[in-house]
Amino acid sequence: MSQAAATRASGEPVPGALRAAWNGLRASRSGMLGLGLCLALGLAAAGAPWLAVHSPIVADPYSVLRAPVWLGGSWSHVLGTDGLGRDLLSRLLWGARVSLAIGMLAVTLSLLVGTLLGLLAGYCGRAVDTLIMRGVDIVLALPSLLLAIAVVAVLGPGLLDAVAAIVVVSIPGYVRQARAAVLAEREREYVLAARLAGAGHARVLLLTLLPNCLAPLIVQATLGFSNAILDAAALGFLGLGAQPPTPEWGSMLADAMQFVQSAWWVVTFPGLAILLTVLGFNLLGDGLRDALDPRLRR
Repeated sequence: MSQAAATRASGEPVPGALRAAWNGLRASRSGMLGLGLCLALGLAAAGAPWLAVHSPIVADPYSVLRAPVWLGGSWSHVLGTDGLGRDLLSRLLWGARVSLAIGMLAVTLSLLVGTLLGLLAGYCGRAVDTLIMRGVDIVLALPSLLLAIAVVAVLGPGLLDAVAAIVVVSIPGYVRQARAAVLAEREREYVLAARLAGAGHARVLLLTLLPNCLAPLIVQATLGFSNAILDAAALGFLGLGAQPPTPEWGSMLADAMQFVQSAWWVVTFPGLAILLTVLGFNLLGDGLRDALDPRLRR
């Protein structure tokens, strides 16, 4: 049973359920660590225009491959510079804005489309369910990265095209999650009461069933955020995502591979940024899953 369904059954008000979920998240050390990492990333991305003291796209031929400050570099380039003399810290901060924007847009679109399709599949009967789920099975039969590459190959390389590719490969997870939640909830007493009260199908779906299916979808979206960032980095590494000179972590890795032995910091710091971001959202997703599932809390 979802947290919202348990709330209805027990008569606990929604604010009390949210407070219980927050207390459950606070009790999870890994969840709070993930939340801290995500908040730090968000603050760094929001403060990029003020924290970045150099332009992320302007090259400086007199500052090529400068080492970080603790290796004898200059304080004007704390994390060093890349192969074109661009400040690495500034590119990482602006790259956080790009990566978070990709993740937010991809997760929002795939969540909306996938949830709608999942609600229809679980509620509208066998014919609609079969049509939607067979399409989902076809998408899931293909490796997600190869499917994303194929979509970008059709649309052309670019930031928005990469987002579209990530949305396509992410939708099936939300469809299956929403459908499973609807199948578990649609025969419960509060749904039958809404139907007997004269509520139409749209009202039952959006105002009765959807609020009680949000808990697993929130967890799925949190975990999907890290997958979207990974997919965007992979597409950028292959030259199919954000195009130069846009500072994006995957494309930064691709540009730095030739310096992996002579200037390790150019490769290490974008990789660490991706690692910490994915780790933060995964830990937060696990913490939310434990907090929103009453069985796991018990």
